[in-house]
Amino acid sequence: MIEVTNTYDLRPDVNLESYAEWARKTSETIRQQPGVLELRANRNMLGSPQIRTTTCWNSMTDWAAFADGPWRTMEQELRTFATNFKAEVWGPSPLLPTPLRPDPTGGAGA
Repeated sequence: MIEVTNTYDLRPDVNLESYAEWARKTSETIRQQPGVLELRANRNMLGSPQIRTTTCWNSMTDWAAFADGPWRTMEQELRTFATNFKAEVWGPSPLLPTPLRPDPTGGAGA
């Protein structure tokens, strides 16, 4: 699994209704992509960057097909609303490849 994180700020003169419509349309397109596992969107409670989106994909191949296809147009559209855009692609750690979660029973584990 890989995660792709995008962070950005909205332009000061952004039309929020147009941006919201773009976000709704884009999120629906992302949800329909082969290999997508999850889409999360967050706002920064402390300032800049204002927005972070994270998509999780089955494989680098799945993400690459999206990035070379629908994302090209969507990213160009995003840049009309956003500034300080940054993208990162993350793969699993070789030392900790799966998430660690608390034991639901409260025990120390096996």
